[in-house]
Amino acid sequence: MIFEQFYLGCLSQASYLVGDSTTGRAVVIDPRRDVQQYIDFAAAHGLKIELVLETHFHADFLSGHLELAQATGAVIGYGSVAKPEFPTRLFADGERVSLGDVSLEIRHTPGHTPESISIVVYEHAHDTIPYGVLTGDTMFIGDVGRPDLLVSIGKSTDEMGRMLFSSLREKLLTLPNATRVYPAHGAGSSCGKNLSTETMSTIGEQRRTNYALQFDDIDAFLEVVTEGQPPTPQYFAYDAKRNSEQRDILDERQAPRRLSVSEATTLRDAGVMVVDTRDPQLFAAGHLVGSINVGLAGRYAEYTGGVVSPSADILIVTDAGAELEAKVRLARIGYDRVVGWLCVDDLAETPDHVQQASRLTAEVFDQHKNAIPRLQIVDVRNEGEYKLGSIPNATNIPVVQLFKRLNELNANLPTVVYCAGGYRSSIAASVLRKAGFADVSDVLGGYDSITALTVS
Repeated sequence: MIFEQFYLGCLSQASYLVGDSTTGRAVVIDPRRDVQQYIDFAAAHGLKIELVLETHFHADFLSGHLELAQATGAVIGYGSVAKPEFPTRLFADGERVSLGDVSLEIRHTPGHTPESISIVVYEHAHDTIPYGVLTGDTMFIGDVGRPDLLVSIGKSTDEMGRMLFSSLREKLLTLPNATRVYPAHGAGSSCGKNLSTETMSTIGEQRRTNYALQFDDIDAFLEVVTEGQPPTPQYFAYDAKRNSEQRDILDERQAPRRLSVSEATTLRDAGVMVVDTRDPQLFAAGHLVGSINVGLAGRYAEYTGGVVSPSADILIVTDAGAELEAKVRLARIGYDRVVGWLCVDDLAETPDHVQQASRLTAEVFDQHKNAIPRLQIVDVRNEGEYKLGSIPNATNIPVVQLFKRLNELNANLPTVVYCAGGYRSSIAASVLRKAGFADVSDVLGGYDSITALTVS
């Protein structure tokens, strides 16, 4: 057996290739949209990708099943509950897929979504202990899939949670303790609230340590699992729908068109969203007026999807050489409407179109909050972070909810924004400036630097 996990840190997303070296047959599970890495890996190991299996219609990224099928001729597969709009092979609960000696078993594990499946991997078809199980978003390391993401399309959290409880107990926890657990996501994903940084575990270890697997009472399970989930980025519903549809294929080699400053400002004035991908400090030193700052060094695609509508045209401002990466990472969440890119070096030639952003040290912020009457303080961390400690009188609005909750803030008041370390606050401050807030600053080092000042 050839087994490989591909982990994408910026989206906390895991995909897998399982192959049989004796037959040269391989399956890819939950591929990301830029698929060349799977093709290259298969070629290097003498494998042919024959099947692309999806554990469910993913909400947090646009999957690469169509790209991989076009590139390799592979069949796309889902559990039999799924209803995609493209040619697909649907697998029944308990159905086996033979690659030769290596064998896969499909188990229907609804709960996170109705069509969710898990894939049990046998190194040898007649093994009594499976090599591992690919759990998709049904079970994570340290957590389980959230059952509340489909409320917007008429599925109740209670209904999905009860399915999830049954799937865990009857389909996954019936596996031997030694079976390895390989989930679709790790820490940082909004698909759960307590995901581990580990990317592999065992059924036995999860049985002992996973908080969500300690309940025999379904109502207690539902209460604990649904409490304190992170806010859902606005693009999740869009991606879940797009993953079931026929759509355009990504060309991961084609860079966007380079624009002049004049072209960029014309597009901006026409309503195109300008996303500046630089580090917050460089953005603060000078950026195109009206830009939103979402740095490539962080969870760039996820937070762009949190503050920019899926229907928006996007203009990328970035350093020379980063334009293709910036485009592809947006394409991973289905944001394909990139109209072009502007090189940051060109901004130096047109200072009239450039503005700076205010960033405060913790010391200066401390002075401001004591000296400025009616200072509006906004905490853009998630609710769980906020509850663990916050600045007195701060309003908590997670950054991915900011656009739709602007009416809770006063655009005429001096405003200071903070997060944990300074990445999300730069996003939020730029969103507020674009929305017409005249006096906005964020805090360098965020809440961590503020609390460190208090301690010292």
